[in-house]
Amino acid sequence: MPVTHIPAIRHRFVEIDGVRLFYRESVPNGADAPTLLLLHGFPSSSHQYRRLMDALGSHYRLIAPDYPGFGHSDAPTSSTAGGQFTYSFDRLADLMEGFVDALKIERFMLYVFDFGAPVGLRLATRRPELIAGLIVQNGNACHEGLSEAARSFIALTPEDVDAGDRIEQLLTLQMTRAQYEGGTSDPERVAPDGWTMDQHFLDLPERRQPQYDLFFDYKSNLARYDEWQDWLQRNQPPTLITWGRNDPFFTEPGARAFLRDVPEAELHLFETGHFALEEYLPEIAPLIADFVDRTW
Repeated sequence: MPVTHIPAIRHRFVEIDGVRLFYRESVPNGADAPTLLLLHGFPSSSHQYRRLMDALGSHYRLIAPDYPGFGHSDAPTSSTAGGQFTYSFDRLADLMEGFVDALKIERFMLYVFDFGAPVGLRLATRRPELIAGLIVQNGNACHEGLSEAARSFIALTPEDVDAGDRIEQLLTLQMTRAQYEGGTSDPERVAPDGWTMDQHFLDLPERRQPQYDLFFDYKSNLARYDEWQDWLQRNQPPTLITWGRNDPFFTEPGARAFLRDVPEAELHLFETGHFALEEYLPEIAPLIADFVDRTW
């Protein structure tokens, strides 16, 4: 049987403010295909979207960058960047805004997951004219969506005596794997490639400090929740929510809260954990395609 509709995927670098960012980009069949910007989470990279790009890349232009300090992108430090680089969610959003401008992307569907939610929603509130719609997968934007475990971790400060030990525990292979397999209905549907790839980068010496900095900065996102909810209420972007309801960090109430701000949003819950795409790609990819086709 002939094999058709397998997209070409380009793997490229672009320099933004002196930082080389790696990204993956699908090559769709049509020149006017809708564009989706895929923002990854912790402890992952654009690699987490590899199967989604294979599934939908023939019909849509899917673009997935690696943040600085993640994946194949540079991991600048204050010493390597002349004392000018610090890791914060504001800084990640700055670079993603520069990334969009460098690629001359004028309009896109924004796919946000985990860390991608605070990065992407910063971008959306800064540049609302870019956003054609919103796809949310376990990306939190409200207080009730945080589990007790998440709240405890977010509350850590550099002054806490156990902060280093708790962060180091989260950066182990055991915990990285648990983020992929935890809460799943069938762990055998979750390929080991994701957590082994993530752990490879986490174990590089220059990748430790960026994670510490971002963990300590995560509380800055909670201060923005009202702003993001206001943006959702005022703009009413077409919104699709696909959520692993067994996520130990971002709980089901966080998914349902989007309906309070965007009543016409579509919500689909799955019996899986944090990385819902790993187990339920065959179910989620058609939902994304249908949503984009109807709302673009």
